[in-house]
Amino acid sequence: MKKDCIFCKIIEGKLPATRVFENDDMIIINDISPQARRHYLLIPKKHYENIGELSIKDGELLARCLKTFAQNIELLKLENGYRLATNKGNDGRQSVGHIHIHIFGGERLSEIMC
Repeated sequence: MKKDCIFCKIIEGKLPATRVFENDDMIIINDISPQARRHYLLIPKKHYENIGELSIKDGELLARCLKTFAQNIELLKLENGYRLATNKGNDGRQSVGHIHIHIFGGERLSEIMC
């Protein structure tokens, strides 16, 4: 955990968030500024600034997170489809320095976001 990271504070329970799913590897929370009818954040509990910091071994954690996400589509009400996105750096519009994956769904999504 990183002391000044908003997502680490959420994971530790020091900041509030609506948790939709949690296990030993990750949490899934509602995004506070949703860009789709359903907009979640999948946040690994281990702190990485961005996707570029992941080693091959660390990638196993991300693979487990994605597999678990895929097994919980019904819980998340995303049976008709979804979009995943991760941001890195200023140009990528990364606003929190902790790797996270945006999950969009619950409606037909715009082609612009592709």
